[in-house]
Amino acid sequence: MRSKNENRFRWLRTGDEAFAAMLAGVAAARESVRLETYIFQASPIGEQFRDALVAARRRGVTVRVLVDAVGSLELADEFWEPLIQAGGEFHWFNPIELGRVTFRNHRKLLVCDGAAAFIGGFNIAPEYQGDGVTAGWRDLGLRLGGPAAAELAASFDEMFARAEFRHRRLMWLRKTGARKRVRHEEVELLFSGPGRGRNDIKHALKADLNRAREVRIASGYFLPSWTIRRELARVVKRGGRVRLLLAGQSDVPLSQRAGRHLYRGLLRAGAEIYEYEPQILHAKLLVLDDTVYCGSANLDFRSLNINYELVARLEGAPLAAEAREIFDADLARSRKIERATWGSSRSFFEKVKERWAYFLLAHVERWIARRQLKRLR
Repeated sequence: MRSKNENRFRWLRTGDEAFAAMLAGVAAARESVRLETYIFQASPIGEQFRDALVAARRRGVTVRVLVDAVGSLELADEFWEPLIQAGGEFHWFNPIELGRVTFRNHRKLLVCDGAAAFIGGFNIAPEYQGDGVTAGWRDLGLRLGGPAAAELAASFDEMFARAEFRHRRLMWLRKTGARKRVRHEEVELLFSGPGRGRNDIKHALKADLNRAREVRIASGYFLPSWTIRRELARVVKRGGRVRLLLAGQSDVPLSQRAGRHLYRGLLRAGAEIYEYEPQILHAKLLVLDDTVYCGSANLDFRSLNINYELVARLEGAPLAAEAREIFDADLARSRKIERATWGSSRSFFEKVKERWAYFLLAHVERWIARRQLKRLR
């Protein structure tokens, strides 16, 4: 007999599996389809999604699409004309304006009929097609059912309503909207965005790390705060184990260099670091004992402080066991970073570039974001 977890939650382990499941969800929808993504690329897979959305609209389904204006900068407005002509709705999130350009919607979400939701790291682009080993970026997704799917549908509607990112909307948003934590029986949904107040993704993660004994983290872009690095060190200090699976190949070399600047301190604290080598690593997965985090957020400053993100926090041994299996399979394809040889493995010039990358992403980007947020008050 299948458990409730098996019925309501299913890992999407590759891009091919995720896209097939998402397209099947759109094809089966009878009432509504909501699609939200950071990158949507005009490509064969992009056209396949658009055509499926148009077909859904033509059979009477309400269809709404929300795409980030910077993440999909190369996507022309005309791409969505077939959907709009069929009666669907499309919005750019935060149309480009210099004084607010840093605030991006990094969420990836598809909700069909308010009953099935798909989250994770997959954008709609050809680089995500494949198995993440022999072809395509290595990424991960999760299908959710039950009350969580309805909650995610409501969250989409909030983001769709504030797509233009008007200043007055941001003022209201800073008080209530983007940062919240919603608990259901089997899953906790963590939403974040720019502004004041407690960031629930960071708050939950810190609390879970504070009591964790076995930590597995996969993050394509890795630049955690000093507080999180301290918590990782404390796990090891009290006899636990920390394994970090990071990008051996990256589409953002600046981010990779910034993360590598932290390796020395993390290795000295007892963390184990591995770099995934077969393909570009884009996955976002945290397994802290039997607690699992999966969603759009990387473990870096931008995801945890600037972007709009969504993460599912799930508890339970069966789901966590599957997550550990996924992580360990990727770990077996990775190269371990040895503390004894890490310092001598890079040139002086490379170390300088790592230090400057860290300064730019950990300090300069933070300063720009704070300055732009003040202008929106």
